[in-house]
Amino acid sequence: MQRRAAVFLTGALLCGLAGPLAAKPIPPEASAITVPPGRIARAVAKLDGLAAAYLRRTGVPGLAIAVVHDDKVVYAKGFGVREIGTNKKVDANTVFQLASVSKPVGATVIAALVGRGLVKWSDPVVKHLPGFKLSDPYVTEHVTLGDMYSHRSGLPDHAGDLLEDLGFDRGTILERLALEPLDPFRITYAYTNFGITAAAQSVANAAGVPWEELSRQTLYAPLGMSSTSSRFADYQKAPNRALLHVREGDKWLARFTRQPDPESPAGGVSSSVNDMGKWLRLVLADGKYNGKQIIDAKALLETHVPQIASNPTPTESSRTSFYGYGIGVGYDEAGRVRLSHSGGFASGGATTIALLPSERLGIVVLTNGMPIGVPESIAADFMDLAELGSIQRDWYAAYTPLFAKMYVNPSELAGKRPPANPAPALADGAYEGTYKNAYYGDAVIAAKNGRLTLTLGPNHEEFALAHWSGNTFAYLPRGENALGIAAVTFTPGASGTIASFTVENLNATKQGTFTR
Repeated sequence: MQRRAAVFLTGALLCGLAGPLAAKPIPPEASAITVPPGRIARAVAKLDGLAAAYLRRTGVPGLAIAVVHDDKVVYAKGFGVREIGTNKKVDANTVFQLASVSKPVGATVIAALVGRGLVKWSDPVVKHLPGFKLSDPYVTEHVTLGDMYSHRSGLPDHAGDLLEDLGFDRGTILERLALEPLDPFRITYAYTNFGITAAAQSVANAAGVPWEELSRQTLYAPLGMSSTSSRFADYQKAPNRALLHVREGDKWLARFTRQPDPESPAGGVSSSVNDMGKWLRLVLADGKYNGKQIIDAKALLETHVPQIASNPTPTESSRTSFYGYGIGVGYDEAGRVRLSHSGGFASGGATTIALLPSERLGIVVLTNGMPIGVPESIAADFMDLAELGSIQRDWYAAYTPLFAKMYVNPSELAGKRPPANPAPALADGAYEGTYKNAYYGDAVIAAKNGRLTLTLGPNHEEFALAHWSGNTFAYLPRGENALGIAAVTFTPGASGTIASFTVENLNATKQGTFTR
């Protein structure tokens, strides 16, 4: 499942990423093309209209925007409602879940500790997280904090996310990363929330405090980000918070809760645009805030150096994108450095940041609707207006097909009707029993009320199985990565009873088979 990976990659498009892979970023002063005076102010003046137009066009319940320019928050405003069907207005202090925008925020926490000499990006993860293992002993010994934060560890795309969906905690998920197959080390880009989480956990161990508290002490408190937290419980108790919404047909509904604590460093921050404006000021001022050096400038700049190409096979219509430490890095046609990251929960939130360091300009857009391209489109429109004076294309129309791919169910059963004359199943008793799986843990097949059920995960979550044909059954997964119907296929043993079964949506890396 590539939902949040797709969110980052489409977010990268708004930054006009271009140019060959470089060892160092082009410094901001390298561009001889300057933005004319007044153009950025005129772009800011159009944000009210842009926000209102996107709410009308898409139906997204609410959004908030902040813009920083020349070390000042020049715009911070909310639009729409926090919960559909109510009059609870979004304002600049409304707290949203940031999803993967948590990654660049967390990278600044680590940069602060790098600047103090407590850790280095080149530190192996195992230096501060003893017992952490991957499936290759060499990679285990050598994979660094920087490798994890640039998604070049070799772990497969979104490794561990399905364990989170099933209810496993952070410690268990990090332990089971040792069972994941690895792609070539340091030359393969694959977006991994729990790779970043492993690195952040290592840093927290080095500091001697939990990551959530380390983030508060190191970043949120010094900047006065009083509405920001890396704990889900703090988001839940915030009186001015935006609920998550999904679109079903032409209606938006507040149906789901997303509890991201297991991957907090990668996706668990909640914040407001007023608070995120403070973070943008810090980043654009090279680690200074209100005249005080909060993060060493050199350590912060290190996070913005391209580490790996994130789409290494560009076409004429797809410019090369790069990833630094927790953030996307690229260059526009004028040679200006652009930084970006998007975040998204399919359960109902979408966010983005875009920074133009040469102009000391940054924008953050937070929404309470599932990822369909709204925050990215607003940011792209704004950057077009700020740099070029006019919007260059219908960005939302361009993003729509890219985001639509995130919701395509790859199941062999998707879009099909059950056979009119299915092959018969075995008697229920042939399927019943406990089955083992080293990665996902035990699963139980039981007959209840005339049908089979599948029980998975530490919380013993039960799923109904519907007979499809022969030894194939259908079920509906739940969680952030669920895309609809999936197959459960049983394999008989020599004795005629069932020896194993494979859960289709858990089998992307061939780990979805459970054995009796």
